[in-house]
Amino acid sequence: MNINPIGIFDSGIGGSSVWREIYALLPHENTLYMADSANAPYGPKGKETIIQLSIKNTEFLIELGCKLIVVACNTATTNAIGLLRKNYDIPFIGIEPAIKPAALHSKTKAIGILATKGTLSSELFYTTTSLYAHGLTVIEQVGEGLVDLIEMGKIDSIEIKNLLMMYLKPMLDANIDYLVLGCTHYPYLIPLLLELLPKHIKIIDSGEAVARQTKAVLEKHSLLNLSHAVSKNEFYTNGNPDILKTILNNTYDVKYLDF
Repeated sequence: MNINPIGIFDSGIGGSSVWREIYALLPHENTLYMADSANAPYGPKGKETIIQLSIKNTEFLIELGCKLIVVACNTATTNAIGLLRKNYDIPFIGIEPAIKPAALHSKTKAIGILATKGTLSSELFYTTTSLYAHGLTVIEQVGEGLVDLIEMGKIDSIEIKNLLMMYLKPMLDANIDYLVLGCTHYPYLIPLLLELLPKHIKIIDSGEAVARQTKAVLEKHSLLNLSHAVSKNEFYTNGNPDILKTILNNTYDVKYLDF
């Protein structure tokens, strides 16, 4: 089992930001990435739909022999990971907004969270916020339209810039000093966010923490790949393969899935 791949899925190309962190930390691990771009974004969808899509993605990765699955989607994690863990006999790693470090380190006692509707309205998000953000001003903002534009490859577009300026304004007015990215698509907007935000505001995403947790769980279950062979990394999408390929700097082939 230890040479089997790590499976990673997201509602689209955004979870490739998490894959990058996993690959950087665990370069000898084989990986399979599945982008469900045909159904992106998950954020506005109902809980039952998100669960069914997560089951479909999980079973695809299990059929290909994955030893562990990273749910590289905040919305799928918050809505479906409990059920996935109950129904499938392999480890799952989830992802959620990094509220804790932002809340603990904020000096202005105000933080911003940019996420999808599905994440911000979830029970897990409410629980985490209640636990760590007591006494803080938390500006929650649904990033409506951002995932759609990223999925179209319009990362540097004026449309995205205008949306970000609108979404950031109430956060800046509240004097935030941390911006938490609650969607795995959003790390691809960091260069633009750095242009738009004052220098003192720190941006946090969960990718690096997910990579560390992936390594810890592999160690716990004796699933680490110890072969030190060159890793095999495969990418699948039911959207436009060229967009994911571009996100990956044209380093990997991307296979089209018709489902």
